[in-house]
Amino acid sequence: MNWKDLSKKKRIYISMFAVVVGILLWAFISAGVITHNFSRSQLSGEQDRQEAQINGIILTETKNEKKYWEIYGETGSYDSKTGVAMLNNVVGNFYGENNDVAMSFESTKGTYNANKKQIILYQDTRIAIKDGTMLRADRLVWSGNDKPVVASGNIRITRGHQLMATASKAVINPGYKDFKITGKTVSRIYDIKEQK
Repeated sequence: MNWKDLSKKKRIYISMFAVVVGILLWAFISAGVITHNFSRSQLSGEQDRQEAQINGIILTETKNEKKYWEIYGETGSYDSKTGVAMLNNVVGNFYGENNDVAMSFESTKGTYNANKKQIILYQDTRIAIKDGTMLRADRLVWSGNDKPVVASGNIRITRGHQLMATASKAVINPGYKDFKITGKTVSRIYDIKEQK
């Protein structure tokens, strides 16, 4: 059968079929060229990495309807490969037994490591404990609600007009009800009755 012997309608169908096959073949070859490094990158793990720059980030940990902590960063970034959120101008709360705020904090900088479940605050960190105790520190590390909170560097502690102390390190016990100070310390305890 010769091309000239085919009807005009059949020639159009064959031409259209050839064009479609050509387009599909071109698409298949192009996809192979575009993605030829895709599987190599995926094996190295770089394809799975995601980074995000965020304004107004809120992180929280809640389990069985019990909130353990919440942290807010005015700005921040998150790297899915390392599991670390870097936060700027941070405020937040740690919660006690009855879901009440047991300790609040603010800091210029902070990080949350999702793999370690750890919060680190650094650079002009301020902490307020429910009993009225205020702490200033260079760094604060929270590693879980059942572990002590460790504050370090230029510690300054006040509780109203009753207590003023400085130290190298402060360890706040789980539950946030008491703490101990270590290193080079100076403590002054005042009697409220004497001040009146």
